[in-house]
Amino acid sequence: MATETRELTCINCPLGCQLTVTMVDGEVTSVTGNICKRGEVYGRKEVTNPTRIVTTTVPVVGSKTEHMVSVKTASDVPKDKMFEVVAALAGVTAQAPVAIGDVICADVAGTGVDVVATKSA
Repeated sequence: MATETRELTCINCPLGCQLTVTMVDGEVTSVTGNICKRGEVYGRKEVTNPTRIVTTTVPVVGSKTEHMVSVKTASDVPKDKMFEVVAALAGVTAQAPVAIGDVICADVAGTGVDVVATKSA
């Protein structure tokens, strides 16, 4: 049996709990140090399948007031795909008018996740 321990800082809330995740043969057996349940969920996920929300901005074409609009992935993407997502958005522009929630880029970088506007422009 191979036992591994990983030390993490939880990023799910402002508390920033210091987590200790213990794994035996690659399977999480315990998460300690968390104050809330979200910390346990985060710790388990972070060592087995880390994901992130990607946020950035894209240019807006046809708006007299806004030149950029903030966007984010509609859900988590695999952490190792973050740079591919950002690269895929490098040439993307949004056509005015833009409303919150509008899909700016569907299935970004083949992740199955859409990129949506987080403000109107």
